[in-house]
Amino acid sequence: MTTKAIDQTAEAIIRKHNVLAAFKGYRGFPGSACISVNEGVVHGIGNNRVVKEGDIVSIDVGIIYDDYYSDTAVTVPIGQVMPDVAKLLKVAEDSLYKGIAQARAHGRLSDISYAVQSYVELHGFSVVRDFVGHGIGKQLHEDPEIPNYGKPGEGPVLKEGMVLAIEPMVNMGTYRTRILEDGWTVVTEDGKPSAHFEHCIVVTNKGPEILTKNG
Repeated sequence: MTTKAIDQTAEAIIRKHNVLAAFKGYRGFPGSACISVNEGVVHGIGNNRVVKEGDIVSIDVGIIYDDYYSDTAVTVPIGQVMPDVAKLLKVAEDSLYKGIAQARAHGRLSDISYAVQSYVELHGFSVVRDFVGHGIGKQLHEDPEIPNYGKPGEGPVLKEGMVLAIEPMVNMGTYRTRILEDGWTVVTEDGKPSAHFEHCIVVTNKGPEILTKNG
C-alpha cells in the first residue's frame, strides 16, 4: 500500500469515532497523520510511496475530543527487517518507557530527557536534537518543551496534573536531520533509519499515567 493509503485509513478511523484529526490543516499540514518511512524521522506527508517488505513505518496521529488534544506515535516493521533495524525499534520504544517512568510529581523535567538519552546512547544509537516532546491540552503544542537529551535534575519541577507528550526520535546514525523541499518531511542527514514512539501521559502523585495506550 502507499503511505497516502495509510493516511486515508487513519482519517477514516478518526471520522468513524466522530472526533477531529488534530494534524489536518495544522499550520497548513495536508494529512490526517504523519507517515514517515525508513530514514523519515517525523512529519512525513502521505504520498504515492509504496511500503515494501523490510521497511519501517512511523505513524504519528493526534485527535481533538471535547476541545482536548491527544498525540501518539508508533514505528512498525513491515515483514522481516534487518536485525539492527529491529534493535533500533526496540531501543526506541524502550526509551519511551524509560522517559515516562521519570515523569513523577516533584521530579525535574530533564530527568525524562536524561533517561531517554542515556538509554539510547548506551545501545549505540542517537537522539534527535531538532525536534522535541511537549506539553499538550487545549492546544496541540504547549509548554514545556521536552528534549530527548540533557542532564538530570534541571528544568521545571513536574507537578500533579501536568499532561506531557513524550516522544523519543531515535536514529541509527547521526542525530542530525534535514527537512525536504515539501517543507514538512524530516529525514536523517545520513539517510539511515529512524524510529519514533510517543505517548501522552499525566503526572500524578502515584506516578505517570499513560493516556494514549491501546485498550
